[in-house]
Amino acid sequence: MTTSSEISFEVTDLKQWTYCPRIVYYRYCMPDIRPITDQMRQGIAKHRDEGAREERRSLRTYGLQEGERFFDVVVRSPTLGLRGRLDLVIAIPDRATPQAEAVVVEYKDSEQVNQPHFVLQLTAYALLIEELWGLVVKRSFLYSVPLRHAAVVPITPVLRRKALATIAALRAAVIGERMPPAPASRRQCVGCEFRRFCGDVI
Repeated sequence: MTTSSEISFEVTDLKQWTYCPRIVYYRYCMPDIRPITDQMRQGIAKHRDEGAREERRSLRTYGLQEGERFFDVVVRSPTLGLRGRLDLVIAIPDRATPQAEAVVVEYKDSEQVNQPHFVLQLTAYALLIEELWGLVVKRSFLYSVPLRHAAVVPITPVLRRKALATIAALRAAVIGERMPPAPASRRQCVGCEFRRFCGDVI
């Protein structure tokens, strides 16, 4: 059986857990069944393209006048048991300045970015940057690629506690190999790549 110290979740797992916890269960407890869909491949390509556009974009998009940008930032924390790759981190005014702060930006191929699963993912990235860079994260952004608009997300104490609680729930489910309940809404089941494995909700 997998032990707690052996588990390192991806930050995207928190997003998936909030959207539908069974996706995370299938990934870690039944890893051989996960398909790679065209939608996944398209999402990866769009993130790469958006990174190139970001280099030409003004910081005014985020309400900033100055800042040092870092792209595709790889982060890992044994303490949190998380790992991931951030689209963009902006250090204000730069990483070397005492009392600097950081802003995390995630690109989303959606017109509705202020959704709970996206916000939780962003919060987890904020916790990682605070631990690894030693810079406080007070606010971050979800950037809608279709709308070319950045929505600010304050990183509140409530969101921080929720992120930590979600990590604990993920770990308990995977270690115990317990199938989580299906989400209350079945809307997300329609296009889910794991739909055929959830016989109780079809």
